[in-house]
Amino acid sequence: MKRGKKYKKAIEKLDNSKEYTLEEGLRLVKENSYANFDESVELSISLGVDPKYSDQIVRGSVVLTHGSGKKVKILVLTKGEKELEAKNAGADFVGSDEYIEKISSGWADIDAIVATPDMMGTIGKLGKILGPKGLMPNPKSGTVTFDVAKAVKELKAGRVEYRVDKAGNIGVAIGKISFPEEKLSDNARLVLDAILKAKPASAKGQYLKSVTLSSSMGVGVRLSTQSIISLFK
Repeated sequence: MKRGKKYKKAIEKLDNSKEYTLEEGLRLVKENSYANFDESVELSISLGVDPKYSDQIVRGSVVLTHGSGKKVKILVLTKGEKELEAKNAGADFVGSDEYIEKISSGWADIDAIVATPDMMGTIGKLGKILGPKGLMPNPKSGTVTFDVAKAVKELKAGRVEYRVDKAGNIGVAIGKISFPEEKLSDNARLVLDAILKAKPASAKGQYLKSVTLSSSMGVGVRLSTQSIISLFK
């Protein structure tokens, strides 16, 4: 892959033979940010699990202490009195069949979908559309619920979902490059703690294989897995 001058200059400042602590990594990511927009800061985590087995799928969600810094467009699929509840909670779009038809026709101007359980029979036909985009509502992530107000407020406040992919990797945004290091650290610790606690009982060997910190356009900084684990002892 061809890299620009700014990227090459940034990577020269890193010692590729070294693994850094979380605080050191955050400092380096902020120092080496060169994009002209407020980049997201992301954790990329490799886990020692085999997701082809259902009991080794690691997934969940956390509400970031300091938010994600991202404005989230939320669609709530529901009917009746829950529609007003969703609107009052701040949902951007609320409805049922009309939005299911819009999605079927290619509409996707949303970042998250919350649905009440009674809607899932109808929403199921959208699985092939919503699944690849990570938008399919799921009880495990808190997006299938009758408490739509709570779900909407948490998503607006910065709730992020994590799910291991087929290769055993998880990517989670923990804030924006403009956030102070302390806020990014708080958010990162919350995510890492949740993922460590989510270790499947059936997972054997080393669970936390690698952790890399980066901004959207910046270089990746490898973190020491031992230093990460020691944060929660």
